[in-house]
Amino acid sequence: MVESTIVIDAFKSPDDLSKLSTIKNKLSKEKSLIDTKLKSNLAQHLDLTRDSLRSLYHTRSSVKQLTNNSNSTNKDFSNISQVAMIHRNFNQVEETVNNLRQMYSKISTIESWLDADKEDPMGSNNYLIPIHSELSQLETFKNHALYQANELDNQSRDTLLKHFHKLNALIEEFQLHLQDLSKHILDVVRYGDQSVVERLVQIVEHEQREDEKVTSLKLVIQANEDSKNDRFKQMQANSRSIKNMKLTLIDNIKESVDELFDAADEQHQDDNAAFLETLDWIYEDFQDITDKVQVLFPNDFNIHQVYIIAYHTRLNQSLKRILSSEPESAVLLTLYNFVKNYAKQMEKLNIPLEWINSPPLLDGKEQDLIEDYVQLLTRKLDEWTVNLMKDEKTEFSQRSQPPEIDGDGLWGMQGAVILFQMINSQADLAANSGQGGVLARVITECSRVIRSVQADWTEIINSESIQMNKKPEFVANGLGEYLIALANDQIKAADFTESLLQRTEVMVSDKYKTAIQKQLNDAMDGSLDVARKCIEIIVSIIFSDLKPAIKGLFGSAWFEESLVIQMLETMRDYLDDWSEFMNVSLRELLVESLMHEFLVTYLRMLKKCSKIKVLPFVEQIKADTLEAHTFFKRYRKAGDIQDDLDILERVVSLLTSSESMIYLDYFPFAKRHGPCLQFVQSLIKARDDLERRESKDMIETIYRKAEEEQFPEPDPPTIMSRIN
Repeated sequence: MVESTIVIDAFKSPDDLSKLSTIKNKLSKEKSLIDTKLKSNLAQHLDLTRDSLRSLYHTRSSVKQLTNNSNSTNKDFSNISQVAMIHRNFNQVEETVNNLRQMYSKISTIESWLDADKEDPMGSNNYLIPIHSELSQLETFKNHALYQANELDNQSRDTLLKHFHKLNALIEEFQLHLQDLSKHILDVVRYGDQSVVERLVQIVEHEQREDEKVTSLKLVIQANEDSKNDRFKQMQANSRSIKNMKLTLIDNIKESVDELFDAADEQHQDDNAAFLETLDWIYEDFQDITDKVQVLFPNDFNIHQVYIIAYHTRLNQSLKRILSSEPESAVLLTLYNFVKNYAKQMEKLNIPLEWINSPPLLDGKEQDLIEDYVQLLTRKLDEWTVNLMKDEKTEFSQRSQPPEIDGDGLWGMQGAVILFQMINSQADLAANSGQGGVLARVITECSRVIRSVQADWTEIINSESIQMNKKPEFVANGLGEYLIALANDQIKAADFTESLLQRTEVMVSDKYKTAIQKQLNDAMDGSLDVARKCIEIIVSIIFSDLKPAIKGLFGSAWFEESLVIQMLETMRDYLDDWSEFMNVSLRELLVESLMHEFLVTYLRMLKKCSKIKVLPFVEQIKADTLEAHTFFKRYRKAGDIQDDLDILERVVSLLTSSESMIYLDYFPFAKRHGPCLQFVQSLIKARDDLERRESKDMIETIYRKAEEEQFPEPDPPTIMSRIN
């Protein structure tokens, strides 16, 4: 197809036929040129083939000649090998003898170097690398010599071993020096020359490389049958023991951390709180390890992690030891705070969590410490309170001595002071935890204990009151004085509680503030209730002495013997004897209670009268009112006295009221004190100045008006609530 295309392109028109001869000549020349080139190339190939055949022939002859020579040489090989072995053994023996001769002088030199380095542990240790280099060479010589001596008899081998005794001791001494440096890396970096640590690392790395060479050689021998019969390779592989100095270095670091904690444990073996409070040194160590130590080690040593995990592991053991020793509640709370703070400090130091979470401190159960703390606190508070109340109860019940006088000159007992010393101490500990929930729970427990004490005192004084009413002859003297002492103590307790509330409620969020306020307000109210109960019984003691006078009220003796004056004088005697030893607020409460009791007793006796002689009664009631006013104004404000005595004026109005005016006199009375229908009815019925019809009409008027007005009961109740 190609040839046809060429012809078609050459003869496209009839005129192109005239070029036929020219084209023919051209093609003939080209053919001749091609034929010439082909002949030349063929001649070159024939020459090359001929030379190759000639070379192959000569090579075959040379191979044949070498084969013949080799067969001749093999006949003498055994003789040559034996001679070479004898020569090599002779050289080795000569080298061993020379090395043994030089070893002792080298040992002396190395010993002097080592003594110089050991003289100052925090020094520069300038001979560290030279010592290691020389000892490594001597140790290698020793290993090879002993390996070769395996074929010797025991006596010869023992003789050789004796030559190496001093070297072995020096090697061990140097290893102990390296161990000591490894244990004090942190101290060396802080107070010495950090290049010592760098050289220590160089030594460890060198030994690791030597270990790797031996391990690799053993693998080669194991994989290669020819190598198994190579005595030199066998000696190189088996004469050296694997040292694992990197692992030894890490073990030394861990041991040094153990020694640090052992020293701390021993220093504070009887004081767990002091141990926990002085643990800040570990954070300083962590910082220096991060900044100064890890930069001196290759990354593959993971030295930062090694140190942190070693500290963390041993710290965890120490904390568990403390927990297993059944520590005091304060120590439990300190331990909880430490564990919480530890996590924060680790975060600040950028310590990876996985380093300190396998396992975490106390296995991550630090929240259980709060439960243990609260349970222990509860138990201890109960124990302390039982012991405290045992002594207090005995003193109160026996009353063999007058009450103690406190620093303010008041009768008192030690209970409140001692109790709140314990409570404040526990509250302060809880507050220092920074946990609002912890503080709230502690306050709840403290409030429970306070109320428990209040319940005990209430039971005791009620029992004393019952005994006084039933069998006063069996009641020990001094009950009034001790009731005052107890009341003073309860006022102190209320003050202490209020102070505790003010101090703690600002420390917590609103979530816990309400609970704390409720608990302590209840405790305060309870203390005040006990104090009021004491005053109530004191009043009953005083009025027990007034019974003869009370019985004569509104009888003939009332007019003749000035019974109210007698009653008031008796009260004066008690007040004069007791007032200076009472808390001011209690004294005011006692005077107020005496006045109310006087009025209640007075009105009850009046209500019991079956016949009231109006004119003389009114005159005497007015006189009694004046005497009461004169007496009580010594102790109370005039306005308060008049407010209380107003009831007597209202009674006088009821006693003097006419049928037409009764409602006008009753209305202000009922408005303030409530209907009091029975009381008013008894007064009207007993009046001697009224006819039966008049008294009946007046009573009906009062009942009708009371029904119409629906007078409410006063809030708070007045003294009439105790009479009607």
